[in-house]
Amino acid sequence: MDYTKSNEKYLQELKERCILRGYSKQTIKSYSYNVSRFLDFISKSRLNLTRESVKSYLLAQKLGVNSMRLQYASISFFFREILKNPFSFDEVPIKKKEKQLPKVISREKIKEMIESCDNLKHKLIVKLLYSSGLRLQELINLKREDIDFDRNLLVVKKGKGKKDRVTIISENLKIDLLKYYSKSKFKTDYIFEGRKGKYTKKSVQKVLEKLGRKISIKVTPHILRHSFATHLLEQGTDIRYIQKLLGHSSVKTTEIYTHVSTKDLSKIKSPLDSL
Repeated sequence: MDYTKSNEKYLQELKERCILRGYSKQTIKSYSYNVSRFLDFISKSRLNLTRESVKSYLLAQKLGVNSMRLQYASISFFFREILKNPFSFDEVPIKKKEKQLPKVISREKIKEMIESCDNLKHKLIVKLLYSSGLRLQELINLKREDIDFDRNLLVVKKGKGKKDRVTIISENLKIDLLKYYSKSKFKTDYIFEGRKGKYTKKSVQKVLEKLGRKISIKVTPHILRHSFATHLLEQGTDIRYIQKLLGHSSVKTTEIYTHVSTKDLSKIKSPLDSL
């Protein structure tokens, strides 16, 4: 390791390179944290910045597959972009991503959750996530100008990958939104406001956690997004349209919902019924 260069300088270079690459604040935060931990390990162990030290560090971590892969991606970026010494998967192996089917809530349970909610703002959070397939960050970034009531459309600006897209809203949601607008005194352009500007991720998560307890299901923003996609597929919507609504770059990503859809499975007769 080049001990003449401080960890702070390495981390500053990392941050600058991430900004130049146009990475999100969350990605920059994650990469900086993970590389900082790795550099601390190197300093304490007096190892050199090599592929072998990366393997030693990863072997010392007791993390799940997804967390380990994020560590790997952060350190790999650091070696490639800052140290100019990239390594391959063959040189430093990493576990494959776990292939888990998306969790989905039934229409009946979502309806039950919405009807159990007396707070209009909280009800709108659930409805928007489910009605439009939004990600959490996309929901809290949503502004009133992004809703087209005439065409029942919603514009997602700078979603994942900083891409804009258009998705749908329901007629049912439109009525609630207009009612919410008439009762609220806005200080910002955002639909959902907190004490210091727009609503926070944690506030949304707490709302869903509370409503989820009422239906005895752990509810997250992404589960509602998965449910949106799966239910569209089950009602016969072309998967290419669902891909566009979700903002997936490839239809292969969207195809995972074909594995959780029960549309065709419900038509299959169990062999037990033929006995």
